[in-house]
Amino acid sequence: MKFFETSKFHTLKKSTYISLRWIGIFGQLLSINFVYFYFNFEFNFIATNLIVFVGVLSNLFLTYFYKKTQLSDRSALLFLIIDIFQLGFLLYLTGGILNPFVIFIIIPTVFASSNLGLRSNVLLVMITILIIIFLTFFSYDLPKPLSNHFHVSNYYYYSITISLIIALVFLNYFAITFGTESRLRKEALNKMEEVMAKEHEMLSLGGQAAAAAHSLGTPLSTIKIITQELMKQLKDQKDVVQDIKLLSSQVERCNQILKKLSLNPNEEDEFIDEDISLREYLKEIISSFEKTSEKKFILNLNQDSNSKKITKSIEIIYGLRNFVGNANKYSSSKVFINLKSDNIITEIVIEDDGKGYPYDILSKIGEPYLRSSNLANKDKSGLGLGIFIGKTLLEKNFATILCRNSKTRSGAEVVIKWNNKDLFKI
Repeated sequence: MKFFETSKFHTLKKSTYISLRWIGIFGQLLSINFVYFYFNFEFNFIATNLIVFVGVLSNLFLTYFYKKTQLSDRSALLFLIIDIFQLGFLLYLTGGILNPFVIFIIIPTVFASSNLGLRSNVLLVMITILIIIFLTFFSYDLPKPLSNHFHVSNYYYYSITISLIIALVFLNYFAITFGTESRLRKEALNKMEEVMAKEHEMLSLGGQAAAAAHSLGTPLSTIKIITQELMKQLKDQKDVVQDIKLLSSQVERCNQILKKLSLNPNEEDEFIDEDISLREYLKEIISSFEKTSEKKFILNLNQDSNSKKITKSIEIIYGLRNFVGNANKYSSSKVFINLKSDNIITEIVIEDDGKGYPYDILSKIGEPYLRSSNLANKDKSGLGLGIFIGKTLLEKNFATILCRNSKTRSGAEVVIKWNNKDLFKI
């Protein structure tokens, strides 16, 4: 199981749900006893309190006998069904659909819509609708003397049922939609943080490798000298000499490996640690892609008049790499990068000669996990996450991002713009 898949099985925090249920139970007890003792309304007082007591027992069970800190989808569904039926019985005894508190019957389902799976939500909606319809035709009268003075026409009476069902469906639809978008965004942000953590870890490992190479150099040199002395002393013992030669060759191999470790991190550290201009940023990024890509990268620096150096940021590096990487992935043969800067703004335009963004997702560019409805563009289904990460990282560093289809070329275009006063204070 992947780490982030736990959210599919444990979706609702138990302590939060218990607190909300206690608030609901307290409100029910207060309402029942207040109207009975203060207003002297006549209704089945004992039965209504017993129904509330069922809710108390279920909450005590949840508090003391359900040991997990998170409710699974199935457990949450069970307790929400109990809540719906408990409230349904209360309304049945106290006026049914005409009870002014009937609106609370839709709360458990709306609450579940942003926390539980689709099947659980559909089941809760169906149960709630059936209970609303049942309460429309079957229930005790409103508590007396209220029932003696409150009469409505059939049109108004049935419109209450219809309005409740419409409100239930629409609220659930919106909650499910926004909940899904929120979860996708959260997952994408977690993935972005994971990627950035790996970047920092790789830099840290590079420094550690360089330090290890430096520290191990002296003892390996000592071992090599000793092996040479042993070969001179034991040159008549052929079996031993062979072993010493093997040992010497392995020491030399270790030296070569350590040289590589010490050289590569130093090159990487120079790029990460030193302040350089944006044109150097782009040259380094393009150089890394040219080593592995067959595409042609065309960098235009003719309009770059501000060569001031900026503080190195891994987030800017990774954000730019994501957009250049997308252009490389979806271009036919060429990627065009234009750097424009003056005393006020700095602008990077990245274009490719591919097919561009699918029109059905163009307005949603920047959201994670986009999928085109066009079958011809299904191969671009992974486009959204890379752009989301790049956009988030660069916007965090004061950039404004515009993604669109190029007006001058056939492919996509990304415009990344900074105000210099923001860029130079990063």
